Amino acid sequence: MGAAMHLPDVVPSRMRRTLPRTRRTLPRTRRTLIGLLVLVTLTAAGCAQDASRSQDNGGADTSTNDSTVTTDAPVTLTLLAHDSFTPSETIFDAFTADTGIVVRVVRGGDAGAIVTKAVVSAGNPEGDVLWGVDNTLLSRAVDANVFTPYVTVHRDDLDAAGVALAPDGVVTPVDSGDVCINYDKQWFAERRINPPLTLQALASANYRNLLVAPSPLTSSPGLAFMLASIAEFGDEWTQWWTTLRDNGVLIVDSWSHAYYSHFTAASDGERPIVVSYATSPPAEVIFADPRPTEAPTAVAALTCFRQYEFAGILRGTKHEAAAQKLIDFLVSRQFQEDLPLTQFVWPSNRNATVPQEFLDYSLRPENPLILDPTIIAARRAEWLDTFSDVVLR
Repeated sequence: MGAAMHLPDVVPSRMRRTLPRTRRTLPRTRRTLIGLLVLVTLTAAGCAQDASRSQDNGGADTSTNDSTVTTDAPVTLTLLAHDSFTPSETIFDAFTADTGIVVRVVRGGDAGAIVTKAVVSAGNPEGDVLWGVDNTLLSRAVDANVFTPYVTVHRDDLDAAGVALAPDGVVTPVDSGDVCINYDKQWFAERRINPPLTLQALASANYRNLLVAPSPLTSSPGLAFMLASIAEFGDEWTQWWTTLRDNGVLIVDSWSHAYYSHFTAASDGERPIVVSYATSPPAEVIFADPRPTEAPTAVAALTCFRQYEFAGILRGTKHEAAAQKLIDFLVSRQFQEDLPLTQFVWPSNRNATVPQEFLDYSLRPENPLILDPTIIAARRAEWLDTFSDVVLR
């Protein structure tokens, strides 16, 4: 019998958005041009179709022209991002004042969802720049030729490990973080039980029915956690998951569902161990009112898998030069210093100042688990099928 799998009767919006959206494209007919009158007629019809296409896409500029179009009109860039992209509301004001470029943020589900849509619309994008593809999904986007390469002027200031994952500038590293086991400190202290500090310990019968994890099939942190087990146990990763299954692991559709519906430290739930982020403890402190003197949760450092997030220019944008300026801004000190307390991630720009309150409560593992993106690309589908067979069925 498979692990407990909690899926709501009505599929939540986060999951609905993982389905690729079919773009509406108006057909173009080809006729033999007979005479000037027919030529004029077809030209007029083509103009009407272009106008219709703009309306079908909410007025957004989605031309497949790969060249940069220069006009005297103000440029509005569409920045596509995952739902967790929540920078300060006024963060782009200075960029607009400096460049005249307006930034319109469109969120479209989790990282997997936005990558799926970018792959489907490669060359004819729904926006100009994409934020949020991570190292577990990067190769999929690169193989689909989603991006136009650009080497930012800030390249030398960026995290070298992140740059090394995309050395040709096809995308730019914007932040990093770690997916790890988090646990409710009070729950374990009250019962005088030692929390699990390693992945191997997590499989102990001492933690039966205590773990909730997002599914790797529908969640980016869930995928990272599965990859952590592969990085740790190699070919024996399925045996480890079999033990977790028999030990009552609860698999749910999303990180937010796991954390805010089942984790005892953040809800009325029943599970004191959750797959979350190494930066979840500072969020628990900073958003609390009143603020506690210490975080109510802690991280098992030896369970962490390193995630790098990237931003890239979408191939087919009509505003490539403007998009390059936006990439430069996204890794500038000004923008990067906004990330720790809004995104709860580590900035990619090494010159960015990290707030002390973030440093006080955050964990930065020295030797996180990681896998080569090319290996992930080659075997991700196989691993997901195996996970489904072993854990969910």
